[in-house]
Amino acid sequence: MTAPRAEAAEALLSQGKTATASSRESADHAASAAVDGDLTGTRWASQWSDPQWIQVDLGKRADLSRVVLVWEAAHGRAYLIQASDDGTDWRTLTTVADGDGGTDDLAVSGAGRYVRMLGTDRATGYGYSLWEFQVYGDGGAAAGGTVEVTGAQRDWQLTVDGQPYTVKGLTWGPSVADAPRHMPDVRSMGANTIRTWGTDGSTKPLLDTAAQHGIRVINGFWLQPGGGPGSGGCVNYLTDTAYKNDMLAEFTRWVDAYKDHPATLMWNVGNESVLGLQNCYGGEELERQRDAYTSFVNDVAGAIHAIDPDHPVTSTDAWTGAWPYYQRNAPDLDLYSMNAYGDICGVREDWEKGGYTKPYIITETGPAGEWEVPDDANGVPDEPTDVQKAEGYTEAWNCVTGHRGVALGATLFHYGTEYDFGGVWFNLLPGGHRRLSYYAVKEAYTGSTAGDNTPPVITGMSVSPASSAPAGGGFTVRADVRDPDGDPITYRILLSGNYATGDKGLVEAEWHATGGGAFTVTAPERPGVWKVYVQAEDGRGNAGIEARSVKVVPPPVEGTNLALGKPTTASSHQAEYGDCPCTPAKATDGRADTRWASQWSDPQWIRVDLGARTTIRRLQLYWDPAYARAYEVQVSDDGTTWRRVYSTTAGNGDIDTVDVSETARHVRLHLTARGTGWGYSLHEFGVYG
Repeated sequence: MTAPRAEAAEALLSQGKTATASSRESADHAASAAVDGDLTGTRWASQWSDPQWIQVDLGKRADLSRVVLVWEAAHGRAYLIQASDDGTDWRTLTTVADGDGGTDDLAVSGAGRYVRMLGTDRATGYGYSLWEFQVYGDGGAAAGGTVEVTGAQRDWQLTVDGQPYTVKGLTWGPSVADAPRHMPDVRSMGANTIRTWGTDGSTKPLLDTAAQHGIRVINGFWLQPGGGPGSGGCVNYLTDTAYKNDMLAEFTRWVDAYKDHPATLMWNVGNESVLGLQNCYGGEELERQRDAYTSFVNDVAGAIHAIDPDHPVTSTDAWTGAWPYYQRNAPDLDLYSMNAYGDICGVREDWEKGGYTKPYIITETGPAGEWEVPDDANGVPDEPTDVQKAEGYTEAWNCVTGHRGVALGATLFHYGTEYDFGGVWFNLLPGGHRRLSYYAVKEAYTGSTAGDNTPPVITGMSVSPASSAPAGGGFTVRADVRDPDGDPITYRILLSGNYATGDKGLVEAEWHATGGGAFTVTAPERPGVWKVYVQAEDGRGNAGIEARSVKVVPPPVEGTNLALGKPTTASSHQAEYGDCPCTPAKATDGRADTRWASQWSDPQWIRVDLGARTTIRRLQLYWDPAYARAYEVQVSDDGTTWRRVYSTTAGNGDIDTVDVSETARHVRLHLTARGTGWGYSLHEFGVYG
């Protein structure tokens, strides 16, 4: 039995819709600025005369309940709020004769497709100026409405309450608390849907905010091992009945809670778990687990349908390799979904070859990721440029819409503000800065970005020397930067140690501009391959960001490396782990791509026999990430009696350069406290005279 529908829910109808006005003060004060969701950054302003008007086309006739005007200082003292069905014949909904500025929240009653503010008397000597012109009205039934996959083979469509619905979506990154700030922007981009990966008790405020702005939500449910290879959790889907029962109870609990919410579009069970299971199992057991997992997904789909017959159920995995399992084991899914990036246009071919009988949506897509681009000269993935990323979103959307009757839309990755290695690679607005990709998505969804101020464009970025920047020394970055709108540009140079240390965060580099688009940058003290970013900001919330890699190497040391190729021994070494065997001799072979590594315990030592008593002036220790926090440098004439010439308890894993003035045959590092949970590891143990 279907539950009765609740009364209509109020929704913001004007956000991102077409707005026009009788005049504008300048090109920066267009009517569209009053419906873009930016409450303090952009505004419409008229010429300095009476009367003036601004109107918004809601796209279709709607029942109206409220109009909110957020005035700038130049406000209207007297004005009318009017509605029209055709944009020509107007009827007055309410009259204001004593406006005092600020925010006017006006209850209205009536209907129309067009709503306008007709200003008849200015309160200042300027024109009329609005930060925001918001029109609220009937946003659909307060219950979630009926969402269905309708049609037949190759002629499907998604419908909401019987009306065709193409998913124009974004994956959602901000916190629930930030949803009121960001959701108007999502709407202004032309998006009608967001996708989440988890649904629980914290979800309701997000759903409420989405509904207020006319946004639907694909509510996700996470299953182990989600997120592809390397993700946590190795559930046995054949035997772990307790886990499956717990998840089934958890999911159906929230389906029951949110099935009637006006924002709910569909339910999405799991994320890349068919792929992720290869991290847990292999061979025939992997196949059994994948069959068991997709059968469990089918059990969840059936349970959801029993509670909520009005919303579809899907399941996301990485690429189309999961679809044969779903086709075989999950007939209760209403449609398939998948994540695909660089080869998004190949999904159609796979669907055709696979003989599938269900439509699909793309739940993540965008520019090519780390795993599908060629490596650069330093052996790390070559990140696409801003221009290439923007083109990637455009191509992805064209491929989705090109598979008519089968692909029902997409949620593009990623409406996120995270400002780190991954955020710069994938986010539309890392750190809150809008990228070229942001505008590419907006144009895909709305058909235009006319009038928008867009980011600086960076081309021809290069790093020199790219493969031999001395630790703590300098290297040069060059980039050609232009701003399409002629805005003044400010710069930031940032570094990420993702490939050198595993830290994905961005840190400000020390740098100075040398003119002609060139910058001298101080290299990190830690050797390894680093990403260096040029960020060009226009002061209007936009940024261009380009990245290249730089390989940081130990700085040159004067003199001869007396330890090179000499007999080297240690307290222990790792025989096999990763790139091992990591014998002591590899610390004195002159190669930066080999290393000695000890067992994972304290203390340890490594020593080199120089062959004869020799004058020693300096040591250079090139640590692997498994470094020493505390150690001593000791020397000996006979390899038995040792004397300490240096000690530290503040090692940090950077290149250690130790000045000494000794004459000895043997040099030893006595290592007493590890800096990590691993052992000790040196790429090079250099002794110079």
